Amino acid sequence: MYMSEHSEFMPRMSLANDVKLPDPNIVCNDTIVQSVVSSFLERSRLGQLKYGTNLDRTDLTTAQWIQHAQEELMDGILYLEKLKQGFANT
Repeated sequence: MYMSEHSEFMPRMSLANDVKLPDPNIVCNDTIVQSVVSSFLERSRLGQLKYGTNLDRTDLTTAQWIQHAQEELMDGILYLEKLKQGFANT
């Protein structure tokens, strides 16, 4: 199972809609792919603990989904700008 360094503090939530992931014995020797998959799984688990829902929710309109995406992307741009300015100063 994929775990972050803080997973021991967050118990795994058992959800009625849990989906079986592909065979855990499938080998992927690409560490970047492994890292991204691990991050997605952990983010989903923590989001469900924090918000009590997942992306299968149906209570948001298309406009609300777009708004959420825009806000997330704006945050990402701010993080990149912070890193870019720090890199320029080194």
